[in-house]
Formats: sequence, structure tokens, C-alpha cells
Amino acid sequence: MTESSPATAVALKADSFGQILLMQGPQGQFVRRDLGATPLWLRLPAWWLARREARALAKLDGMEATPRLLAWDGHWLDRSYMEGAAMYQRPPHGDLAYFRAARRLLQRVHRHGIAHNDLAKEANWLVREDGSPALIDFQLAVCGNPRSRWMRLLAREDLRHLLKHKRMYCRHALTPVELRLLKRHSWVRELWFATGKPVYRFVTRRILHWEDNEGQGPKP
Repeated sequence: MTESSPATAVALKADSFGQILLMQGPQGQFVRRDLGATPLWLRLPAWWLARREARALAKLDGMEATPRLLAWDGHWLDRSYMEGAAMYQRPPHGDLAYFRAARRLLQRVHRHGIAHNDLAKEANWLVREDGSPALIDFQLAVCGNPRSRWMRLLAREDLRHLLKHKRMYCRHALTPVELRLLKRHSWVRELWFATGKPVYRFVTRRILHWEDNEGQGPKP
């Protein structure tokens, strides 16, 4: 999509890093991340996050069950629209098929040299109309050699987050190997909880005055 393309917009979400808009253009629906409403002091981190997403989507190259990158010009990021509900909106209770498919999807993403890096959030897992999984929101994605030690570590953390969701919704189906993996905490996780997460909470809650509730939707 280009800036000259006529399109109508409906706001889906807005925060300090921009707006997420559902656009209707000549070729149909697509999603736009608009950085125009971002405060000046947050323009650089917002641009950096959007660029990371654009890079990851470009590497995925329209892979099934992930968004397809349509355009990125430093101001707008356009991606294909994916039909479905967030995991917390349509919980896959007892749905072993969903979690098996989600693991296969995650393996394909990792083989492309991408670690999603934000899969603790249920909002980033979609449950589509046919009950199959999809992944969105690659702002924190890391790209690299899938065989490198660093990428394999991040891939394992992605898998651990998926298994946490499986433990929540399909606990009876956890295998002994999966249970052991859930108990193994990497140094990345420990470092994040000791340093990064307190800073993240301070910035988002005290400075930006918003809270994502770990991606699980609005609190009642």
C-alpha cells in the first residue's frame, strides 16, 4: 500500500508508540501501524520497534499463519490483516490440536531465523475461525542464524511461553519433556526479571500510564 492509495481507517488500538488502524483499501483490508501520533520523545524507539517488525515480516515473506509485510516507509508499517480472535478472547481449552499446530508454526518461524520474543502475551496468539493458530506483533522479534547459540536460546524461550499457555488451557496434555522444559529457567529470563522487567513496568505504568496486563486483555 502506498500513501496515495485511497483508504478508510478504523482505530483498533492506540498507545504511546502509535496507532494500530484497520484499513480498507482497493485491495481489501490491511493493518497499519501509524507512528504519526507518537510523542516526539518516543519517535525513535517507536521507529526502532516498527523497523524490527518490518524486518521480521520481510524474512517470513508471507509465511502461512503470519502477517505479510505490505509496506514500510519509516512512518507507516502496513501488513496483511489476519482474521481471528486473541487467545484470551477465544481460549483453546482442552484443544490439543491447537497447541500441536502452534508448536509446528513456531518451529517454522524459528527455521526462518526469527525468534518472536513476545509470546507470553496471549494477544499475540490468534485463534482463527477454523481453530488453527496464528502469530502477530513482531515488534520485539530478533533475526539471526537459527543455528547460533543465541537464537537457539531465544527459540527455547519462545517455546517455554507457548508451553505456559498449554499448561493454562491444556494441562493434561503436557508431556514429561515439556514439563521439564517449563522448569528450566534460562539466564535470559532471570536477567529480564531482575533488571529489564522492573524498568519496563516503571516506564509503562509510571511514565506512559498504560498497562498491557501481560497481553491478556483488559482487566475486569
